[in-house]
Amino acid sequence: MKNSKIFTQSLSLLTVATLSLGGTAHLAQATSSPSTSHLDSFSAEAESSQIDPQQIAATCPSNLPATISRIIKQPTFSGARWGVHIESVEQNRVLYTYNTNLPLIPASNNKLFTTAAALQMYDPQSPVASSNLGAWVGVINTRSHNSYADRLFRGIGGYNATQNALSRLGISPSSFRQVDGSGLSRQNVATPLSLVETLKVMKYAYGSNIFYASLPVAGRSGTLRNRFRATPAEGRVRAKTGTLRGVRALSGYMEHPQYGQLVFSILVNQPGQSGQRLINAIDQIVLSMAQMNAARCTSEVF
Repeated sequence: MKNSKIFTQSLSLLTVATLSLGGTAHLAQATSSPSTSHLDSFSAEAESSQIDPQQIAATCPSNLPATISRIIKQPTFSGARWGVHIESVEQNRVLYTYNTNLPLIPASNNKLFTTAAALQMYDPQSPVASSNLGAWVGVINTRSHNSYADRLFRGIGGYNATQNALSRLGISPSSFRQVDGSGLSRQNVATPLSLVETLKVMKYAYGSNIFYASLPVAGRSGTLRNRFRATPAEGRVRAKTGTLRGVRALSGYMEHPQYGQLVFSILVNQPGQSGQRLINAIDQIVLSMAQMNAARCTSEVF
């Protein structure tokens, strides 16, 4: 009874928040608007990688750890705090992990917790039209709309509600902390593993199709439209960007032509470092994943 009451109160708050922004019509308008207020801080959508994909050599999965380690341990990143976790869904196999339980500032990767939790709390039998929440999730993740994310976060009941909703899916409450729904606060923290686990459970949890479709597509849409163009990752990666000064993040899914679906989270915190250098390094990691090729393997079985 108590849980039902809390759910009803949270749903009522979400209804008010939805109506206060004009419902679906207002959201549809926001989706088509190129206004930078809908993007990560510091105009993340305008960012693009400056690396040559031809310089990323094909490799076996067994060589991926060494390849990524060379990227993140370059002298220019001596003061950086990296966290990386990559898994193969089909094989239930960890391909690479580094500082996977290190709490880091996730920037707008924080929106993954907000939207995943909101989808679990939504009641399809409620008077609120089912299209409303789906539209909100789409704008929040595709466009990285900070205001909508914060309003949704407050509407569903804040951090306690998010924590409870995700813990029921198996996400450890101690693996992330939310101060807001957008990720603008530097007091938000998350581990790479918590983001990967959230992405994994959202493959099967309520609202999975909405959640997956809301993520930007590499080289084609949202905050990833200018990254990975004309590379093996274009069209094969759906991921949430994260951008604050000295912080870059990318967490999502890769549909690999040989190795099936990969789930990954890459977080880096390095105050004073060029955002472009951080993006380039993250994109090198993603392209190294995309370039895994069985033809380069001798006796390895994936």
